[in-house]
Amino acid sequence: MCGIVGYIGPDQAYDFLIKGLQRLEYRGYDSAGVALLDGGLKVYKTKGKVSDLVSLTEGKDTTGSIGMGHTRWATHGEPNDINAHPHLSQSGDLCIIHNGIIENYASLKEVLLERGHEFVSDTDTEVLAHLIEDIRENEEVDVFEAVRLALNEVVGAYAIVIISKNDPDLLIGARKGSPMVIGHGKHEGEYYIASDATPIVEYTREVTYMEEGEIAMVKDGQLTIKTIQNIEKTPYIHKLEMTLDAIEKGGYDHFMLKEIYEQPKSIYDSMRGRFSQEDLTFAMQSLREYETKIRNLKRIIIVGCGTSWHAGLVGEYLIEEFARLPVEVEYASEFRYRNPIINSDDLVIAISQSGETADTLAALELAKENGATLYGVCNVVGSSIPRITHAGAHTHAGPEIGVASTKAFTAQVTVLTLLALGIAEIRGQITKARLREMFTELEQIPGKVQKVLDSCADKVLEISEKYMNVQNFLYLGRGYNFPVALEGALKLKEISYIHAEGYPAAEMKHGPIALIDENMPVVVIAPKRGYYEKVFSNIQEIKARKGQVIAVITEGDEKIKSIADHTIEIPDTEDALVPLLATIPLQLLSYHIAVMRNCNVDQPRNLAKSVTVE
Repeated sequence: MCGIVGYIGPDQAYDFLIKGLQRLEYRGYDSAGVALLDGGLKVYKTKGKVSDLVSLTEGKDTTGSIGMGHTRWATHGEPNDINAHPHLSQSGDLCIIHNGIIENYASLKEVLLERGHEFVSDTDTEVLAHLIEDIRENEEVDVFEAVRLALNEVVGAYAIVIISKNDPDLLIGARKGSPMVIGHGKHEGEYYIASDATPIVEYTREVTYMEEGEIAMVKDGQLTIKTIQNIEKTPYIHKLEMTLDAIEKGGYDHFMLKEIYEQPKSIYDSMRGRFSQEDLTFAMQSLREYETKIRNLKRIIIVGCGTSWHAGLVGEYLIEEFARLPVEVEYASEFRYRNPIINSDDLVIAISQSGETADTLAALELAKENGATLYGVCNVVGSSIPRITHAGAHTHAGPEIGVASTKAFTAQVTVLTLLALGIAEIRGQITKARLREMFTELEQIPGKVQKVLDSCADKVLEISEKYMNVQNFLYLGRGYNFPVALEGALKLKEISYIHAEGYPAAEMKHGPIALIDENMPVVVIAPKRGYYEKVFSNIQEIKARKGQVIAVITEGDEKIKSIADHTIEIPDTEDALVPLLATIPLQLLSYHIAVMRNCNVDQPRNLAKSVTVE
């Protein structure tokens, strides 16, 4: 979950490293540091954000055409200056940065202590630096071979970059379980390394995505890639489709707000070209290639974490309604540990914004071992989930920088809607007339999302001002809108630090109703479609106990408006598509409350964007 960058080439490294760390800060912001090689080795690091690192290095020597930088989300050792990366080996020759966790670091450290090594930090990363140097000295091998041998002793996940004070033309990177991409610069011998492509896109469009268990070495201007088994690989160069504009704020105060307002486009892009309204067909190759498998499916398992798990819950409702297949939605972090029953005729759908979520990848590995067909839904081309799955669909949401996911959620729900309809069509579970109705309504969703954004801004601001200082929120929804309630509550928790819980509306009477009084705001998703009368009854129960009701309703609904304290209107749509509209005002509510509470909207405390460790 940390962010790493590296550079080797004819230019000065510092500006790229700082700009790259700023673009990767969503991956961690507990501390930051850089190392630069220019005759000698210079290391600057500090607790805090990249801006604190910039202040630290002001007026200092930042020259060097080889360098690396790191922004940290703390795992081993508290966030402080000492535990900040980069870390040095025993002699101070080797310098390392690391994203991931070395699970057997304690036993490795014990052996190294017996050999006379001394450690200054509490991190697992420093142990790896010492181990590499110990192997280099005892086995009398070069740095690359020492790294390769050391990684064969390591248990865990890593993306690492290493430079050597005594080998000033050398830059090494390696990955297992944590992402790493290499950018091929415009000058001969110029290369960039980063956790993802966002720091690189400004400088080059040519990248190589490193595979599991690979080590890359730039030496004397030449790139070599080998596996940890010492098998040489030929780098495959991809062309980046990402644009620089996509990773800038574009005039918005925060990335989160920009990404909320990008949803009409991201939803459209996620469905564009994937179905034909004219002849009622799908253009999703991933479905066409697995038609026989889909016809014979007995069950679908959806795995994800956080917001992706909520999207999976919406997917469960969609697939069961339209395709008439049993669906189980699992937390990826629990799925891998409870000895689940997985069959060869199961389809396992993994949902992840980054495509690198460690728990979701581990769940996929387990499913693969049991012979299931794997399908990935993620937002990042070249990430690990598309490479491990048999088939999949990218969401085309574009880069999402804000830690609290917004447009990725609606893009995931859009793709899952198409999957549900596509599977239903292949299995003969949906009529042409019904499919036409759904296609017609889907095409209108981006415009309706834009209408919600245009119409609800003032209302959401007014509600936010009233409730910005409360301590607790409840969110209620039925059917398709229960996952929306969960997602709305999660957004509020993530960025405003207000305790919030989502419940199925009918479950309110089974416990949560005890919390309701005149100080408790309750957000109720209550569209005309679905279980309207039941939800209306729930609202009456809340009002009878003096609860404050914020209702998301269908345009023109005077019935709920007459009893709710606040209403936010959304356009009418199919029950199955309401989540794509109802989630928008909840995202804005969490955003504005967080801003009013002076919270860091894009970088909420203790969180990171891409959870690449357990």
